[in-house]
Amino acid sequence: MTHDTAKRQAAETAIRYVEEGMIVGVGTGSTVAHFIDALGAIKHRIAGAVSSSDQSSEQLRGLGIELFDLNAVGPLPLYVDGADECDGHKRLIKGGGAALTREKIVAAASKRFVCIIDASKRVDVLGRFPLPIEVIPMARSHVAREIVRRGGQPVWRDGVTTDNGNWIIDVHGWKITDPVALEAELNQIAGVVTVGLFAARGADVVVCGQDVID
Repeated sequence: MTHDTAKRQAAETAIRYVEEGMIVGVGTGSTVAHFIDALGAIKHRIAGAVSSSDQSSEQLRGLGIELFDLNAVGPLPLYVDGADECDGHKRLIKGGGAALTREKIVAAASKRFVCIIDASKRVDVLGRFPLPIEVIPMARSHVAREIVRRGGQPVWRDGVTTDNGNWIIDVHGWKITDPVALEAELNQIAGVVTVGLFAARGADVVVCGQDVID
């Protein structure tokens, strides 16, 4: 089975969590693009969506799905998004698509977070995929020094600006055995906007192809 087939299967499996009249939180990325297509087929059953990125917003609008501002709708019943890595405790690394800040906000505002992945994203220990950190541009060097002090290898994702106007540092060389503690620690570095660890608030359900882990 190809990765794309597995991604499509995960997206189609996640549709079962969408209920009548919902406003659905929607993430970003190649797997989520399949979910948005599947959502378009049942758009008459939902009230609309809250999107975590300009890219997803454009796709949702193209399918005629109404978009809502998170401030206008309060807590969401459901958020569906992908991940770059997922461990056995449903803790994630996200941010390969540079949308981590809005993704983390929508996840925090949602009652149920369904993460859709293919098997290549499953790991025993997080960190094989470089950890994205969104930073205020003027803080890039300061944050990079703090990462080096903690044993990481920071690489500026040159040429990439987030939807929020910030920059991304990708951290290589970490085996993240305590992602909750590391997420909390990195959040305290001045200039860090968001850390791509979704550990304090991980996924509630992981859909890997047709397999459901809850």
